[in-house]
Amino acid sequence: MPAEDLPETLHVTTGAQLRAVSNLTRHRIMAVLRFEPATITQIAERVGLAKGSSSYHVRLLERAGLVKVVRTRKVRGVTERYYAMAARSIVLPDPGEGGPDVLMRHAVADLEAAPVDGERHVRMAHLRLTDEQFAELGAQLEALADEYRELSDPSLPDASLVFALFHPASHEKAEREQAERKQAEPEQAEPEQAEGDAK
Repeated sequence: MPAEDLPETLHVTTGAQLRAVSNLTRHRIMAVLRFEPATITQIAERVGLAKGSSSYHVRLLERAGLVKVVRTRKVRGVTERYYAMAARSIVLPDPGEGGPDVLMRHAVADLEAAPVDGERHVRMAHLRLTDEQFAELGAQLEALADEYRELSDPSLPDASLVFALFHPASHEKAEREQAERKQAEPEQAEPEQAEGDAK
């Protein structure tokens, strides 16, 4: 299926879909299928999996509706299935306050696994913005990511872009929550001193 025939977005809404995308291996399989279809064997080679493991993970993604078979062909009497993403982009639900952000966890894992001698651009900036500036910057980042996605050439090496624009929790709030957790913890009684220990 050509990329232009795919739906633009697929929203993850079910528990099965969320469990499927929460796994790092399946996240990497979806990255392989982002630009072009691949067989189980090709996926296994690119992700560094055994063929059986690759098949297992792809089947879970297929059952969750995140990938689909887009073509088949016969090779020495065996039917090869080519899998592709079910949409051009996958939209995850907001994890909510204090919840794990699956996308950022996967991004950090991929960054840590990337070759240390490869070129990379990693930066964190602390900003003070009005609500309008915050919204404008978010829209610009989204537009820039979309622009370069359109320029992507499947024949070139992969490059990952991840950004997060958010309002961090205030230190006061974090300290207050930590104090509340300590108060909620049951006090542990100190063990009684055994006779003779005080000598």
